[in-house]
Amino acid sequence: MCFKINLFIIGNYNSKSIHHNSNKMDLQTIILVIIVGFFSGVINTLAGNGSLLSLPLLMFLGLPANIANGTNRIGILLQSIVASSSFKHQKVLETKSATRLTIPAVIGSLIGAQLAVELNEVLMRQAIGAVLVVMFFLIILKPNAWIKGKTDEVKEKKGIMPILIFFSIGFYGGFIQAGVGLFLLAALVLGAGYDLVKANALKVFIVLVYTIFALSVFIFNGQVDYTLGFTLAIGNMLGAYLAAKYAVSWGASFIRYVLLVVILFSAFELFGVINLF
Repeated sequence: MCFKINLFIIGNYNSKSIHHNSNKMDLQTIILVIIVGFFSGVINTLAGNGSLLSLPLLMFLGLPANIANGTNRIGILLQSIVASSSFKHQKVLETKSATRLTIPAVIGSLIGAQLAVELNEVLMRQAIGAVLVVMFFLIILKPNAWIKGKTDEVKEKKGIMPILIFFSIGFYGGFIQAGVGLFLLAALVLGAGYDLVKANALKVFIVLVYTIFALSVFIFNGQVDYTLGFTLAIGNMLGAYLAAKYAVSWGASFIRYVLLVVILFSAFELFGVINLF
């Protein structure tokens, strides 16, 4: 691999400028980013946790954690547009029923994104590392299987509790994003009473809407690298298109073990336990 990877860009960082050489990416780097974006798009569309691949990659390529967090949202936004369009075409997505849940998620995402841009580099790296560790154990516990096992036991729920739940998930999604898909699936099935098929489509739509607002916060604060962001988005969109098209017949179990390895090593790297590069 021809590129130089530097994970320790910590110090007097100016959030209005970006100190790296993404505009000079070589062909190997571009291919790597697109491939990771592809798998991230597939994982995000089928279930969630795709950002656990793309977010560490952006930091391994030299982006400060804050900018990696903002840059990752470009791919998230574009893949969500592609996947939502596909689900809508397949008549799986019912956007009207999601409005009351999307609004509190948007409000939460604005607050979470603002907190993320204000957090310093060291704390953001530690926050992302902590999320990786939590997600590692959630994946081991197979949350998707747990959710599927509960789908016959729930009915649609209304009231203040679903609103509070989706505000909290929106806050988390605006703050980091990684793993939010699993939380949304759990909330939509167990908290709001949707069946799993509709919940997966609504999950993608909710992410689409709140990401528009969260990304705007990162852009306003100069924490987005457009070159890496749109390169990643190419893979994101391809993965989202294929996953949405074949969501019924595809399974995500084979992705689980890849995620476990990536998450584990990424968390160790972020906490300074090991130095892979």
